[in-house]
Amino acid sequence: MSEKAVVLVSGGMDSCVCAAVAAEKGYRLAFLHVTYGQRTAARERRAFEEIAEFYQVRERLVADIGYLKEIGGSALTDETIPVPQEEGGGIPITYVPFRNAHLLAIATSWAEVIGASRIFIGASEVDFSGYPDCRASFFEAFNRVIEEGTRPETKIVITTPLIRLDKAGIVRLGLRLKAPLHLTWSCYERQDLACGRCESCRLRLKGFAKAGVKDPIAYVGGLSGEKDI
Repeated sequence: MSEKAVVLVSGGMDSCVCAAVAAEKGYRLAFLHVTYGQRTAARERRAFEEIAEFYQVRERLVADIGYLKEIGGSALTDETIPVPQEEGGGIPITYVPFRNAHLLAIATSWAEVIGASRIFIGASEVDFSGYPDCRASFFEAFNRVIEEGTRPETKIVITTPLIRLDKAGIVRLGLRLKAPLHLTWSCYERQDLACGRCESCRLRLKGFAKAGVKDPIAYVGGLSGEKDI
């Protein structure tokens, strides 16, 4: 029997392509979705469920860590902080402090219980917003935490197949693997049509434009590529 993998699926493009990689490698998939009080939580949950249906994943866990909204400090969880429309220097205000550590802790607990040997997460440190918990060194360190903090017989490894890819590379990989990119959601602000202006939309649109293909999701004003933004 093939090994089982927990795949963190936010509903965004990167996590969808990451799931496609895990599926191609033949892992039995278990999908984890975490809601943390973000602005577009309902739309992301819908994307998660639709991607899970696409891959016929029956083993799913949805975890709520709404305390990150109470902690605050991010435009994604505090609606009094505007989502930036322009790229700036340093770590952006859309960074949710230490979020990936919370997500990976949940994934590790679940993986240990269900006997999964891998945790897939779709982080990239090439075309990304500068979040410190998206770096390869962070995931290497967390692998050591898992080794120290689980049963001696437990062998769980975090896998980051997109870590060296830019957004265009992620789009191309997704197309090659026939990932359902049309089901994904990346917008930080809206849940009906993607705004096309927030940092996440801009990175996504640039990726599709650089890859030479049209983004399959709908945007305000019919945006579809870098020339529009």
